[in-house]
Amino acid sequence: MITRRLTLAAPALLLARTAWAENWQPGQSLRILVGSAAGGTTDIMGRMVGQHLQVKWGTPVVVENRTGAGGTIATAEVVRQKPDGLNLLSGNIGSQAIAYSLYRNLSYRPEQLTDIAGTITGPNVLVVNAASPVRDMVQFAAWLRAEKGKVTFASTGAGQSTHLSPVWMLQLLNAEAVHVPYRGSAPAQTAMLSGETGFLIDNLTGVIEQIRAGKLRALCVTSAERSPALPEVPAARETLPELRSYEVDTWFGIFGPAGLPAAITEGLNADINAWLGLDETKRRFAELGGRPLVKTPAAFTEFVRAETAKWRSVIQKEGLEIDPN
Repeated sequence: MITRRLTLAAPALLLARTAWAENWQPGQSLRILVGSAAGGTTDIMGRMVGQHLQVKWGTPVVVENRTGAGGTIATAEVVRQKPDGLNLLSGNIGSQAIAYSLYRNLSYRPEQLTDIAGTITGPNVLVVNAASPVRDMVQFAAWLRAEKGKVTFASTGAGQSTHLSPVWMLQLLNAEAVHVPYRGSAPAQTAMLSGETGFLIDNLTGVIEQIRAGKLRALCVTSAERSPALPEVPAARETLPELRSYEVDTWFGIFGPAGLPAAITEGLNADINAWLGLDETKRRFAELGGRPLVKTPAAFTEFVRAETAKWRSVIQKEGLEIDPN
């Protein structure tokens, strides 16, 4: 009799928990921290998620930019907050995967964050100024070797995929270049447009409008296949023999402090995934050159762990270790 009662009760409890998770709302203003400057993909995703949740809940969602140290400053602030769902982070591959191997004395660890939901994933793209004489990857490799250690490359911050993607490419090409970090995509693009730096590997979502406007020239995308958003631009691995193993997809997501109750985590995940499933969202992401990253909280955690391990090997090979500040 006891066994029968437990068997009958379990589905009811599961249904109750699911309904609770899907109906969770903060009941007051919620904050999303962004670890980069306005205009980049991390910022765009934070604001798009915030707008969706604000409309759904009817309560304010405030997006704040806390730049610096490759997104680790914003992350460090979020891990110190109460796990009540009122302080979230729009994070990315840099501060939530690369940082753990790159920075010495990092002030937070993976277990201090709750992985809530993915948002967007897509390739990076290698660009040069439209006035540059470099028009393809063969010329790009020749340029690096002719100007060994003199060519500069911009990034959206030390420790971001826009930093490590070039590092891995330079390893494979057996070439050298000088890293110049900026506080986000917008200032990195400004440096490229003014000719301050030689090249940039940025998120396609962040730089695609400059490519379409003819201000920056795309030499390759970092994904295994060409991007539907720029079908004429080759994948890096199809351009040079040294790059056959090269493949990078950057990604973004929403995180919270450790100890976030399952009801809040699952509720946020359900709301964000529902938004990712909308045709309007898919169309907007395609325009940006990306695609929705739809995962359960558990699957998102496994994804982040795999990405952390992948970039650890690149960082260790390079012997990189820097201070977060």
